Amino acid sequence: MIRKLLLLIVLLYVGEMSAQETTLSPYSFYGIGSPKFKGTAENRMMGGLGILADSIHLNLQNPAAFAGLKLTTFTVGATHHTGTYKDNTTSESVGTTSIDYIALGIPAGKLNFGFGLVPHTSVGYEIKKQTDTENSEFEGRGGVNKIFLSAGYQLTKHLSLGVEGGYYFGNIRNNMYLFPAQVEYGTRERNRSDLSGFKFNLGLHYKRQLNDKLQLTTAFTYTPETKIDSENTRVLASVSRNSGREVVFQELDIDVQDTKLTMPSEMSVGAGVGQARKWFAGFEYKYRGKASFSNRSFEMDNITYTKANKYRLGGYFIPNYKDITGYFNRVVYRVGFRYEENGMRINNHDINEFGMSFGLGLPAGKLFTNINVGAEYGVRGTTKANLVKENFFSVFMSLSLNDKWFQKRKFN
Repeated sequence: MIRKLLLLIVLLYVGEMSAQETTLSPYSFYGIGSPKFKGTAENRMMGGLGILADSIHLNLQNPAAFAGLKLTTFTVGATHHTGTYKDNTTSESVGTTSIDYIALGIPAGKLNFGFGLVPHTSVGYEIKKQTDTENSEFEGRGGVNKIFLSAGYQLTKHLSLGVEGGYYFGNIRNNMYLFPAQVEYGTRERNRSDLSGFKFNLGLHYKRQLNDKLQLTTAFTYTPETKIDSENTRVLASVSRNSGREVVFQELDIDVQDTKLTMPSEMSVGAGVGQARKWFAGFEYKYRGKASFSNRSFEMDNITYTKANKYRLGGYFIPNYKDITGYFNRVVYRVGFRYEENGMRINNHDINEFGMSFGLGLPAGKLFTNINVGAEYGVRGTTKANLVKENFFSVFMSLSLNDKWFQKRKFN
C-alpha cells in the first residue's frame, strides 16, 4: 500500500512544485527566496523542534534520527498559508496551498535509510510602484528544492549518528517593468537563474534514562558551507500594454556571467527531558553563517546578509497511550514557540520572525499510522523604513503511514 501511495504522491508533488508558487511574500524577492521549514508537521507543531527521534515517525532535520526507526515509515505534508501584508499606507491578504514534503524511511538493522523531496526556498511576489514620472513593477516566481538520501547508524545503545546528502535544484525567474509617464513603450527586463549543487548534513542523537521515568534527549547537527552553481540569463525588451495585454516589439539577449552562490554553514544543538510516550519538553538553538547571494542574475543594493540565530521551544503530551477505549487519551497534543533572526538586513533593519504553533497527532489505523493536524500564527518584518510587516496564519497536516517490510517468512 505504501509503495502505491508513494508513487502517486511523487507524481502529484512534482506537478505541484512545477505549477504553483508556494509563497507570496515580498521578502522572497531577496536572495534565493523565502526559506521553507525543513521538518515534518510533527516538528512544526512544537515550534520547529527537531531533536526528537522515535521508532514510528520521521525526523527530516537530523539524519541520525533515522537510526531509531523500527517500521517502514512514509510521510507527506501539506499547508494552507494565509498572509496579511501591511506597510504604512496599505494592507492586503493572500493565500497559498502547497505540498511541504514527501519522504520514506526504511529500517535495515543498525543502519537505516531515508530519502525524499523537500522545498528549500520559494519565490513568489508582485511589487508595484507608482510616481509622477514613471510606473515600475517587479514580479518573481520559482524556488529551490532538495532531493535527499539519509543514513542513520545506531553506534551504541544510547548514541546514533547520521549523514544526509542533498541535491539542490530549481530556478528563479524575475521580471522588471518600467513605464515612463506619457511614453507609449516601456522596458521589460527578464532575468532567470537556474540553480544546482550538493550539500551535506551530519547529525548526532543521544538518549539516556535518568531514572525509572525521566529520559534525557540531546541532538546536534552540522552542515558545512558549500557553493551551488547559478546559470544566469537576461533578456531586454520593448513592450506596450493594451487592455492588460502585453505586446513585445523587440527583444535583446544580454550576456550575463554564470556565478556560484554561497550556501552558508549551519549548526544546531538541543536538549530536552520527558517520559517516554507520555510527555516531553525541549529547547533548540540553530546558527547559520553569513550567506552570499548578491551575485545572482541581478543585483540588489539595499540588502546585506548577516549571521542568523534561531531559538525553538516545544513539546508534547499524551494522556494515556495504552487506553484502547478512550480515543482522545491516545491523541498526541503538541505546542511550541520560535524566534528567528533570518539573516537579512534591508534598509538597515533586520527582518526577524516570531511564531507559535500547536496541533494534534491523531491515531488512524493499524501499525501506529497517524494523521497530524496543526496551526501556526506568526509575524515577520516591520513597517519601518518603507518595509512590509507580515502577519500569517498557517493550517497544515501530514499523513504518517507505517508498515513492515523485509520480513522473514516462517514457512516456504
